[in-house]
Order: sequence, then structure tokens, then C-alpha cells
Amino acid sequence: MIMSYFPGCTLKTKGKELDTYGRKAAEALGFTLEELPDWQCCGAVYPMAKDEIATKLSSVRALVAARDLGQDLVTLCSACHHVIKRVNGDMKNDPNMQLKANNYMGLDVPYTGETNVLHYLEVLRDRIGFDVLKEKVVKPLTGRKIAAYYGCMLLRPSKEMQMDNPENPTIMEDFIRAIGAEPVIYAMRNECCGGYVTLENKDFAAKKASAIMDNAKNQGADCVITACPLCMYNLKENGGSDLPVYYFTQLLAEALGVD
Repeated sequence: MIMSYFPGCTLKTKGKELDTYGRKAAEALGFTLEELPDWQCCGAVYPMAKDEIATKLSSVRALVAARDLGQDLVTLCSACHHVIKRVNGDMKNDPNMQLKANNYMGLDVPYTGETNVLHYLEVLRDRIGFDVLKEKVVKPLTGRKIAAYYGCMLLRPSKEMQMDNPENPTIMEDFIRAIGAEPVIYAMRNECCGGYVTLENKDFAAKKASAIMDNAKNQGADCVITACPLCMYNLKENGGSDLPVYYFTQLLAEALGVD
């Protein structure tokens, strides 16, 4: 099974562990992430202005490339997934966006949202299956108590992202069970960590991150996992806790026995 893959900028630099372990785990599970050629930064933030076209075009290019290859488009970074999935929704549902983007890009075959955008976690759940993943685990993380941190962008807005219930998600907890560990349910697992305001207001970001880390630790977690490089940075650097934070792909690779 071959899927087009959009890594995004951060996974080539500060977030390379998320990318490296994700690729290696995919190989162990029998699917291939085929990196799109000449991809461009997604912009990291979805523009809210309805008439904003230019900053969405890099996402449209990635979506068109995957469509032309006849493949689903997989992302790992929460921010990239959020932007690309929502832009794809615009290209499906907004005739004005369709018209302007297709005219600007001069496409021979207009793009109207045909590509299926999946987060890596959705591939594990919906294409591989958590039961199959459990069977492929060679080093189950038995005894580990792991707190999943979703953050904002994987779940919301729920009608557009359509990954899980935004108030009571289960996909990461089911993943944790599949690799042999025990999920820790805590109140702030889908609250904003404040990462986007770190540079402007570090104290506020630290307050938000600390509340999340303290909540997870008080509920008995041994560590926290996330899919977001920005959340990873904020929770580790500003969370004020000795609780380790990992990318979910790191523990996935460990459970699969990846070197």
C-alpha cells in the first residue's frame, strides 16, 4: 500500500523524530509513505478570511499532486494536517475558491477536492486497523501509563476535520492500547496548550502548558504523547514538568521493534 506523504517543514528540522519514526514504523506495518516531490510549506495556519487564496495554493498543489498519482494524501504534523484538510474542504465546497485557485494554477484538469486526506493515526485506525497493529507489536509497552495529548488542530472544527469526537476522542487511547500500554484519561487532553502565543506571551503559554502537564501527571501518567511539533515544544520547554513528552511515532516504533 503506497500513499502520498506531505511531511511539512518542521518534520525536516526540529520535528524530525516524528517523521523518521513514522516512516520506519510504516515500513514495519507494510505501507509506504511516498514523499511528494517539490512540496511547499502549507503555511502552518489556516487563513480564516474567505477571500484568502494565495496562502492556500501550496496545499492545493499538494492535493493535486496526490490526486494525479491516484493516492491518498497522508500527513503526520497536526498543523499541516489541519491546514491541508480544511483547504481540501474549501476546494470541495466553495465554488469561488475552486474557480480562483484553478484559474491561478492553470490546471488542465480542475481540482475539486478529490483527494482523500488522512492523518497517520487515521491510517493506523482505518486502513491498518488497531487489531492488526496489536498483532504486529513485538515489544508491547506493558505497564506504561501514557497520556494522549490531542491539542486543538486534530479535532476542531469537528465538521471539517472529522477525525474523532472533539469532546471525547478515543483514537489515541485506542492506539495506546494497541501498543500494549494503558491510556490515562485526563481532563485537559484536548485543550489548547497556548503554543501559538509562545513568542508573544511566554508566560501565558507556560500557564496553559503547565496545567496540561500537571493534570496528566496527577492522573498517574508516566509520559505524554502528541502528534504536534508545536505542542511538543511548548509542553517540553514551558510545561515545567519532569514528565517526558514523546511523539506518538516514537512509541509506535519502539513497540514494533524498529531499530
